[in-house]
Amino acid sequence: MSNSVIEKVRPFTLACGVALLLAGTSLGFGQVPNTQVSQDRNTNIRYIPSGAKMKFKGVVIGRDADTFTIRDRSRVDYQVLLTDNTSIKSYGSFLKGGKKFAVTDILRGLIVQVEGRGDPQGQLVAEKIRFNESDMRAAITTDTRVGPVEANQERIAGQMDELYAVAAEARKEAGEANERISALDDFDVQETVSVNFRVNSAVLSPQAKQQLDDLAAKTVNAKGFVLEIAGHTDSTGSEAKNFRLSRQRAESVIQYLAVNHKIPMRRFITPMGYGKTEAVADNTTVAGRAQNRRVEVKMLLNRGITRNVPASSTRP
Repeated sequence: MSNSVIEKVRPFTLACGVALLLAGTSLGFGQVPNTQVSQDRNTNIRYIPSGAKMKFKGVVIGRDADTFTIRDRSRVDYQVLLTDNTSIKSYGSFLKGGKKFAVTDILRGLIVQVEGRGDPQGQLVAEKIRFNESDMRAAITTDTRVGPVEANQERIAGQMDELYAVAAEARKEAGEANERISALDDFDVQETVSVNFRVNSAVLSPQAKQQLDDLAAKTVNAKGFVLEIAGHTDSTGSEAKNFRLSRQRAESVIQYLAVNHKIPMRRFITPMGYGKTEAVADNTTVAGRAQNRRVEVKMLLNRGITRNVPASSTRP
């Protein structure tokens, strides 16, 4: 074939290749046509039409109490809304279903598949969220310490290289110089309440209920908050019994707030029972042991949301 013929054919071949590449990208990530999605010029968040059903995969680049931001392979960002009905699981095998996870387990850097519908605010109301447990472990590790980009590339070799490169970029933006990043770093302690219990009991006293009632009243007009619940015991009894009892006390507090004050479960961080390991008073005295038989409740407010919250805002 002559050089002149080659020069004429080459542009046509290149154009066909670009067209095929764009078509493949559209099939992989574009479940909603571009004509159905509008984008605000002032932000990088793409808005989803109300009622439009979408299913796509991406990396979590931002997180607060009720929503998170996801960036897909084409570097387009979406706002995803979590509800009490959102199903959050790892992928299951052929004979075994996936493991359930809490909304607080959605971390920055986690690669997820999201399915849901658009709402009037342009967010995707998540119905299903799925991910690999190996990706969850990697996100937890990175959430504790931002690793070098090179180490990330070695870990994720052969697994959607381009998508993981976006994840590495998001992690780098989240914290420089190996600083620890955590979802709770975005929250400030607004209120702290300590309720006490009788010996060997996880039953709330009238005084403890009143303390929890007062705390619940402060959440009514709050937005972007979560509750951290930690149970404790005194030093009497075995270690195994104390860990079990401290967890039961924490769960009693959560049950009271959820049932009596209708605080959604997504507002609670997974409760923890510390047993006798974190005493605040002398366990050799009766008064000291009484102080140690407690549950500490912390109301944490998201800094980004509460910075400019209108006074009329109410708890969603």
